[in-house]
Amino acid sequence: MKAEKNMDSVLEEIRRKTQRQSPQEILRTSLEQFGSRIALATSFGAEDQVLTDMLCRLQKLPAVFTLDTGRLPQETYEVWEETETHYGIRIEGLFPDFQQVEAMTAEHGINLFYRSVELRTLCCRIRKIEPLKRKLSSLDAWICGLRRGQSQTRSAVDIVQQDEQFGLVKICPLADWTCEQVWDYIRTNRVPYNKLHDRGYPSIGCACCTRAVSPGQDERSGRWWWEKPEQKECGLHWNQRSCLRR
Repeated sequence: MKAEKNMDSVLEEIRRKTQRQSPQEILRTSLEQFGSRIALATSFGAEDQVLTDMLCRLQKLPAVFTLDTGRLPQETYEVWEETETHYGIRIEGLFPDFQQVEAMTAEHGINLFYRSVELRTLCCRIRKIEPLKRKLSSLDAWICGLRRGQSQTRSAVDIVQQDEQFGLVKICPLADWTCEQVWDYIRTNRVPYNKLHDRGYPSIGCACCTRAVSPGQDERSGRWWWEKPEQKECGLHWNQRSCLRR
């Protein structure tokens, strides 16, 4: 956040402006508030695709970036390319430091994440959190596709919140949307989406850490399925109130 602006006053202002606004209006207000110092972080999940579509209706070339961990499913790369072609945009890919990845795998092995929560979070930190930190250091706010209904670790997500982990404002326009609303929007507006969703993957991350789920299961139960539900976040989203890594 810029030094001349107090975080609390900025949060109060943006919360006041976005009260009772639709997701599209929240995005418009956020763009007006932060200008070139706000961007959407996408993993090409259904929610992020909805937000990308909304942003492209507001701006010709919105700022959108993604974290390429080097372990993503081929279907994710396909929807990445399809999204760029469909909207005529370029999505910035952020990559982990190769020296950190090499050192990590040399010490712990290529599939270290299966052996313990500590090693899994180490892998997430190097492949996701460190690249994200580099990007967010240039921004005052970022937009995320978090919804309260996705999992128990996201049940307290606010539409506008202070991101204490990274020191800026986080905007979650779809926080109170349901899964049905997300897919209604995708179908109505013919939004490109990851084809793994058609194969039982409601939430998609790295190929090695994601699998299909059965009907009725928690949306994120296929992510890090060998861990307890309250542990199943990569560390990108920190909730002070619940003291959980999201």
